Amino acid sequence: MMVAASIFGSATTLLATSGVEKVRDIYIQSSADTTANIKDDGIVKTSTKAVTVNGRYGNALDFTKAAESTINSVVSIKSFVTPRQQQYYGGDFDPFEFFFGPGFGGQGGSQRRQQQQQPQQKQEPQARGQGSGVIISEDGYIVTNNHVIDGAEKLEVTLNDNRKFNARVIGTDPNSDIALLKISATKLSPIIFGNSDNVKVGEWVLAVGNPFGLNSSVTAGIVSAKARGINKGNNLGIESFIQHDAAVNPGNSGGALVNVDGELIGINTMIYSQTGNYAGHSFAIPSSVVKKIITDIKQYGSVQRAVLGIQFTELDAEKAKENNINATTEGIYVNKVNDRSAAKEAGIREGDVIVGLNGTTVKNGAQMLEEMSKLRPGDKATIKYYRDNKLKTVDVTFKNDQGTTRITKSSDFTSLGCAFTPLTAEEKEELGISNGVKVSGIRDGKFKNAGINNGFIITDINNIRVNNQEEVEDIYNAIMRDQESDKVMFITGITTTGKKIYRAVDLADVEE
Repeated sequence: MMVAASIFGSATTLLATSGVEKVRDIYIQSSADTTANIKDDGIVKTSTKAVTVNGRYGNALDFTKAAESTINSVVSIKSFVTPRQQQYYGGDFDPFEFFFGPGFGGQGGSQRRQQQQQPQQKQEPQARGQGSGVIISEDGYIVTNNHVIDGAEKLEVTLNDNRKFNARVIGTDPNSDIALLKISATKLSPIIFGNSDNVKVGEWVLAVGNPFGLNSSVTAGIVSAKARGINKGNNLGIESFIQHDAAVNPGNSGGALVNVDGELIGINTMIYSQTGNYAGHSFAIPSSVVKKIITDIKQYGSVQRAVLGIQFTELDAEKAKENNINATTEGIYVNKVNDRSAAKEAGIREGDVIVGLNGTTVKNGAQMLEEMSKLRPGDKATIKYYRDNKLKTVDVTFKNDQGTTRITKSSDFTSLGCAFTPLTAEEKEELGISNGVKVSGIRDGKFKNAGINNGFIITDINNIRVNNQEEVEDIYNAIMRDQESDKVMFITGITTTGKKIYRAVDLADVEE
């Protein structure tokens, strides 16, 4: 059972996944090794020195150096919500209404909105949960897990010296469970990033965080496995984790996994447990992946994902025998190559077996996805593969989920460039419609670019009926969250003269 470690109230949040529970809890670690050779790329500081794997002073195993150099980079993160927000945590989006239309939403969607519209006594935000975070810059940038801060109305960060700051969210990536925060502080102690690609199975590691609210706690263990895939069927963006046996518990989510030199090699995010507490196996997102994600968030506002454009299964001895493959029994067996994809342009075919990417051996899907997560649209890499039991190589230029090599930039709801006004009962009766929302205050933006003017009445967006701005924003957010769908609003509406027309609004921002 996999569990992600985060303290929510007095309970641990569990998510069942193929017999595995996720405990949302994370660790924070920091390293300030002044003797290391440090490369500063403007986002994080990275160690360039050789990795020490024995962690010894003389003949005694000693973790004091790593612990002392990291605890000041560890922070505690508390999230606050109002009781109403906590009751309806998750927002107004209802998947049943989204796919099947109004009336199919059960306890969600419009019914939830009606409940929220009832008069309520104003309440102050209350603490909902606690996790950890890692300082990555002297001027207050902090990395943590998305699940630590998701849905919070207020975030409070406590440093190791007990100073407290309110944090704002710079950006999030739910698919990888990473979030970037910022506090108004200077001269902090940022952690030094190590190279998670160089981590070895059996290497000593430390987990630093705030389990059960116990600030700056340090636990030790060894790396049990690399490129561990544990999200089968869960449609998450990261499926390759560092598995280790340093104790991780609720409150550790978002904290650091460091090597014996105190360098960050991972962000702890899950544990394997039958109870919700530590049971021997913990999982961390590799630091090489974390660095790329937070760099994308800071530079572009969203994560830039390279897409190869194949559907695959992992090759094993049985599948190799079925397909007369005798050159290898490991790798990625290509089941399908998508049209207009990077793979198709490179000449990859159905039945090929990918065994290498960018100089890294690929034995399974987790290794493939980890290497892919380090790339952006437009990046080039060499793929090694077997075809007819003969080893071949090909250079591939990766694309984005829109099928181009351009960098996509994030935008928010205001990029639509207008406001939305509910229709009166008289307006609905006059137009002969039962629902709709009027466009007002049009200015430069995506709606104006799509030919939509003031007074235009929207009845449906992507076959979902709308009545107010809140519902339009819910649909917008659902589209932007979905990594698989095209970023388009297909709008059905009526002009001021009563003519029914259709418009497509492109929500994707691109940078040449």
